[in-house]
Amino acid sequence: MFHRRTHNRIAALLTASVMGFSAAAALFVFLAVAVPLPQPDIPVASLLYDRNGVPFGRIFVQNRTQVPLSKIPPHLREAVIAVEDYRFYRHGGIDPVALARALVVNLRRRSIVEGGSTITQQLAKNLYLSPERTVSRKLIEAVLTAKLEMKYSKDEILAMYLNQIYFGAGAYGVEAASWTYFGKPVSDLDLPQSALLAGLIRSPEPYSPFNDPELALARRNAVLARMAELGYIGESQRVTASNSPLGTITKPKPFNEAPYFADYVVDHVRRLDPGVASLLERGGYSIYTTLDLEMQRAADRAVAEGVKRTETDASGVPQPQAALVALDPATGRVLAMVGGTDYSETPLNRAVQSRRQPGSAFKPFIYAAALDRGYPPTAAKVCEPVSYPGPSPDRPYEPTDYSEEKFHYRPMCMREAIALSDNIVAVRWAEELSPGVVASYARRLGIESPLGRDLSLALGSSEVTPLELAASFVPLANGGFKVEPFALLRVEDRWGKTVIEVKPRPPVKVLDENVAWVLTDMLRDVTRPGGTAGFVEAGLGRAVAGKTGTTDGLRDAWFVGYTPDLVAAVFVGYDHRERSVGSGGSTAAPIFVGFAAAALQGVPPSDFRRPPGVTDAWVCAETGLSANPTCPARQEVFVKGTEPVEPCPLRHHLTTFP
Repeated sequence: MFHRRTHNRIAALLTASVMGFSAAAALFVFLAVAVPLPQPDIPVASLLYDRNGVPFGRIFVQNRTQVPLSKIPPHLREAVIAVEDYRFYRHGGIDPVALARALVVNLRRRSIVEGGSTITQQLAKNLYLSPERTVSRKLIEAVLTAKLEMKYSKDEILAMYLNQIYFGAGAYGVEAASWTYFGKPVSDLDLPQSALLAGLIRSPEPYSPFNDPELALARRNAVLARMAELGYIGESQRVTASNSPLGTITKPKPFNEAPYFADYVVDHVRRLDPGVASLLERGGYSIYTTLDLEMQRAADRAVAEGVKRTETDASGVPQPQAALVALDPATGRVLAMVGGTDYSETPLNRAVQSRRQPGSAFKPFIYAAALDRGYPPTAAKVCEPVSYPGPSPDRPYEPTDYSEEKFHYRPMCMREAIALSDNIVAVRWAEELSPGVVASYARRLGIESPLGRDLSLALGSSEVTPLELAASFVPLANGGFKVEPFALLRVEDRWGKTVIEVKPRPPVKVLDENVAWVLTDMLRDVTRPGGTAGFVEAGLGRAVAGKTGTTDGLRDAWFVGYTPDLVAAVFVGYDHRERSVGSGGSTAAPIFVGFAAAALQGVPPSDFRRPPGVTDAWVCAETGLSANPTCPARQEVFVKGTEPVEPCPLRHHLTTFP
């Protein structure tokens, strides 16, 4: 009786087990066939490219760039399969051999030390599931694994896996990992580098070469040994690869080499299409820009070498700060942009978000107005004490010069006044022309910030940004055409479809080409011996014009310089204006030279193209009139029709006129 009861119970238990297994199997088949595979939401970084197609930055929530399997070297694929799932191409998604092996190991160790998950199972977990470990989750994982195997080929699954997996140091997928650890695309990896990446998958941070190079080396060599054991490589290959150095870069490169410029571009995308901008962190867009990466690196070096940070302000930001922006004078393309000395310390982009007084860097607008209205470069004003009505009767406006001699007490022609940056002469010209006229010329050439209408405008009392100041010098460099600065070319989605395309506005003629050339010739004297930045031309070894700017108390230092190929504005100053940084010639101009010398390396020197409406004439150095044989003569350039015809009436003791 007892045996019969036991037999019945066993039979019932077996029957229930079979029925349960059958029901589970039926449910599994139903779910695998009937339930659609969810669409995975894989965050993909958006990449920024410079004008030569070189990637320089990425925007992401997960640092991932997807690449096709054809771009992934075979030895990297084989290394991953060797250590993660060597039977990958022989099982249907769930490997019973691996499960049995893991079960034996875990029973022997009396703990879970090895898993039996296949590459497909890992992909299912990473795409769709949370890290929790429950029976229901394992069932769902099995269903998703089966569906992945039903929908995709093995190569497609492997490609998804290699683009999805985490490799440490913030890198997701093999392309981001390759750039993070080796500074190059995954397609360029060799065998030992591929083995190192494959070894990271199991435990990215402990095996990281940045954290423990010795452990990373041992793990890499273990991967190579496994590849040799499975026949993927020969013994000689294993030995050679095992004896090679890690080959990693010293530390991860910054995600954005030009972070201030990247912010500027993203802001532009946001204005053009807020919907696209909201998807940049995970949408895998390609953002093509005007940046020249080599010029950007030159700008970064020049600022780092030229700004000596001496203190930290109340917000913890090192001071002084600086900005540099460079433009192509032919197109208005932004070639380089530095918004501060260190983006990680201060993301404020001073090139576009901070307005400061330009000081004497504003004076070219005065002389552009004067030349354009028919005054010749020989026209003079006396540098002497002057007084104008100020903001109140007891506070008149009385400008002085910055030199030890506050006044020169003599007439000074435009050319000399701009080379020496004389304040009195500039104010007197602004008085004659009117501040409104000066402001209108500044506006025509590219200044967009609000401008005052009093005589202090002549000395740069109205605040501007480095970008707009650089843009306003562009017409002087290109023969009188205003071009709107732009940084974004186009945005493509991850499938290569253009979703945003920028069509630059055509150049607008804003200044007579002859006036632009004559003013440029005058501004070249600023960069020659005797000018306020007299070392610049010799430092560059090419034709260059520019203007220094310094505000009261030497608190803001500027230099805007240009060649036929490049326009750049440099600003140096404290964010809160409480300290002196020096003059534009001593502080900002050296940064310009350091930048432009590197940026134009390899560009043949060229001169500013002289238009046909310019003529030369010999003039008396004292009166500016047409020189007679006894005058101390010098040659001057004029817009045709403005050269002096009246001969100098004085008889001098010199006979230098040829």
